[in-house]
Amino acid sequence: MNEALRPLTVLGGSVVLTLLLGWASDVLLRRLDERHHDTPLWGLLRRCRAPLQVVLLAALLRGSYRQAHWSFISRNENRIGQLLSLVLIAAGAWLLIRIASAAVEASYARYASATRDPMRVRRVRTQVLLIMRIVTAVVVVVAIAAMLLTFPDMRAIGTSMLASAGIIGIVAGVAAQSTLGNLFAGFQIAFGDMVRIGDTVVVDGEWGVIDEVTLTYLAVRTWDERRITMPVSYFTSKPFENWSRGGAQMTGTVYFQLDHAAPIPLMRKKLLAVLEGCEAWDGRGWSLAVTDTTPTSIEVRAVVTAKDADDIWTVRCAVREQLVGWLAEEHPYALPHVATVEAPTPHEARFPGADGVPTPRLRGAAARHDTPTPDTGRG
Repeated sequence: MNEALRPLTVLGGSVVLTLLLGWASDVLLRRLDERHHDTPLWGLLRRCRAPLQVVLLAALLRGSYRQAHWSFISRNENRIGQLLSLVLIAAGAWLLIRIASAAVEASYARYASATRDPMRVRRVRTQVLLIMRIVTAVVVVVAIAAMLLTFPDMRAIGTSMLASAGIIGIVAGVAAQSTLGNLFAGFQIAFGDMVRIGDTVVVDGEWGVIDEVTLTYLAVRTWDERRITMPVSYFTSKPFENWSRGGAQMTGTVYFQLDHAAPIPLMRKKLLAVLEGCEAWDGRGWSLAVTDTTPTSIEVRAVVTAKDADDIWTVRCAVREQLVGWLAEEHPYALPHVATVEAPTPHEARFPGADGVPTPRLRGAAARHDTPTPDTGRG
């Protein structure tokens, strides 16, 4: 009877004690969270209840499983002890990652609520995400190394590997040169403030927004919802446009190719009316000027402003659409037109007329009525 009750007592007592400690810690954190609403750390730490209970249970069983005096445990004592050690190491790494994540997220939440500058908030968010990935990677690597060292054979392998650590380091450095380059580039982006999550960038002719930043790659979300994944080293070795650098406000241009008779003063008035009716225009400034001229047309440039890249695109499209429609309806003569003259065929060029000039061949209505088509000058 004692042989059956002792294992149940040891196992059951460990489970009950683990549940009680987990419940008590959760109640304590909940009360702290209710008293300190301005500190989100206590509420975030409640997510650590599950790994904490696993750590407590593994630790209690690791220290008391020999007291069960069970024949099965006695026959497999070393294996059970090693298994509990592995579970304890893995659960400890899980708990450490959860605690670090709660601390980092709480710090970011307090900073975001106290800072009015969205540029600084995005910069800190990028740094926080990269710091958490670094911490997670380090903890996982250390936990795996600690788990491997629990095997006696791995200890001997580790001792022999340390003797040739220099050669292995050189070989690994050469083999993982690009990976290490991306890793250090990720640190440079995180703490050098080159690019942040939410920044509007132009990379390889593609316009998009930084959607994700990791230690090895960046994801750019384009306007048509595509995701462009690029190595981090690209942003540290090649030039790119960051439209959010120094502020989100944007200035955009719209170009028109018009006739020399285009009513420029009336276009300025119409441009102002279009901007006043456009909600995306921030009212900072506008202008319209003739920037170039050719023998057949003039180039008119409209300059508009908006609070960010999305709004500047909306304003430019609205100005382009409404001004072209207004010109086509009210001043069609201002639109560019091309005068065309039908070229003679090779046969006509070979047999010229009586005066030595090739006789043009009339087509369509002009050929039927034997009268030339009037030239309106508009084509």
